[in-house]
Amino acid sequence: MNPFENLPIRLFNDPAEITGVTRAIVGIKAGSGREYPLSIGAETYLNERKLESTNPADPSQVLAVFQKATKDQAAGAIELAADTFESWRSTSAEDRAGYLLRAAEILRRRRDEAVATMVFEAGKNWIEADADLAETVDFLEYYAREALRYDAGYELVHVNGEEPQLQYIPLGVGAIIPPWNFPLAILTGMASAAIAAGNTVLLKPASDTPLTGQLFVEAMAEAGLPKGVLNYLPGSGAEIGDYIVEHPRIRFIAFTGSMEVGLGINERAARISPGQIWVKRVMVEMGGKDAIIVDQGYDLDEAAAGVVAATFGYQGQKCSACSRLIVLQDIHDELVAKVVALTEDLTVGPPEDRNNFMGPVINGSAMRKISSYFEIGSREGRLLTGGQRIGETGNFLAPTIFDNIAPDGRLAQEEVFGPLLAVITARDFGEALEIANNTIYGLTGAVYSNNEAHLELARQSFHVGNLYLNRKCTGALVGVHPFGGFNMSGTDSKAGGRDYLGLFLQAKSISRKV
Repeated sequence: MNPFENLPIRLFNDPAEITGVTRAIVGIKAGSGREYPLSIGAETYLNERKLESTNPADPSQVLAVFQKATKDQAAGAIELAADTFESWRSTSAEDRAGYLLRAAEILRRRRDEAVATMVFEAGKNWIEADADLAETVDFLEYYAREALRYDAGYELVHVNGEEPQLQYIPLGVGAIIPPWNFPLAILTGMASAAIAAGNTVLLKPASDTPLTGQLFVEAMAEAGLPKGVLNYLPGSGAEIGDYIVEHPRIRFIAFTGSMEVGLGINERAARISPGQIWVKRVMVEMGGKDAIIVDQGYDLDEAAAGVVAATFGYQGQKCSACSRLIVLQDIHDELVAKVVALTEDLTVGPPEDRNNFMGPVINGSAMRKISSYFEIGSREGRLLTGGQRIGETGNFLAPTIFDNIAPDGRLAQEEVFGPLLAVITARDFGEALEIANNTIYGLTGAVYSNNEAHLELARQSFHVGNLYLNRKCTGALVGVHPFGGFNMSGTDSKAGGRDYLGLFLQAKSISRKV
């Protein structure tokens, strides 16, 4: 197997690439409204209650229809996964890795279709959607190799008269609950890591993006993955999500999403259900209130470009997105003017048009929540640009910047998860770091500085799981930037790193007297 390499992201400068996605967009439109049955093992179901996937740029457009799984169906899927685990756990690491590698090749072949699907269902622009697909392939390729590395174990300290050995063995049946904002990459990363480690899973996709998740399910099926290893259960989090988390046969839960939901999952999983014989392992990756600090003496044009890309890329709907710009007072006016000018040049509209940088936010509920922070910002600071809805159709919001925000204000403390930037002024670099650390979160952060002492201070004191120096705080690459945060940002799982697969395994020590 060749050494791992990241799949390059396309910028769509090649006419052939543009043609490919354009054709895929036509295909998505032609297939709108298709209904997908619920599959559990060899059985398929058409339920009374449906889950519609819609286009956030035009919510009246139904892209696909899925079945809302019931508790009884979830229970059946858990039993199937538990039965399948007895054979899957004995499948060699080489074979498990092979399924992931074949799925990666299938998704490469379906790349244009995946991009078009995320353009419509998730509201991503073409480059953001292609980056999602590239990260998906990276996860499959990386975790396949990691399965082999963990299977080899490691050398133990030897003593006379014994032969010690350490084996990594799978946990059992797990619940995988991914978010909508990286509907293919994070979903695939979480599920494929668990599967590569020898577990079977129940995968409950985000209600906003089940069609994108279906691509992963189809790729794994085409790759030959045995039925019962991966069980896809669209449905209500309140109805089947809680039931799955609390079920006594669920051994682990991997979740990515909001802090409120993640803490609820952690609390439910900690309760022992009748018949449960283990402490459930919980991996939760939650929110962020990420900051970029800009120091004196740095190239302000470069810093401004990084701030705007990190803040408004994918409409600010990334847990890693910059939502606080902390700028030293001596360069405040010049830097903020550059950030505002770049922001006002951003194009907002249906991402079907590849020239639009920003698309819609994911749904009407998100649009209302973000809009409420526009009102809060008008009370807490000074509106520099944006602050309104764009158009009457679709969930479009203007990229928005508020200045003069206090470090303890709501715009400086609460996760908005939308296209909104709070500008905070610091007297000096030390105060900037204090402001950056003054939240309950600790996911990503960035510092633009030419001062080596300040960069070293940031390395030591900026308390985030992913710190970036002289670059933006979004765009983590598998294998390059293991991803996960501190404090209320989660359990610091470090997805895409060498520690991640170990979360889905347990170590068994064996020693034989000789």
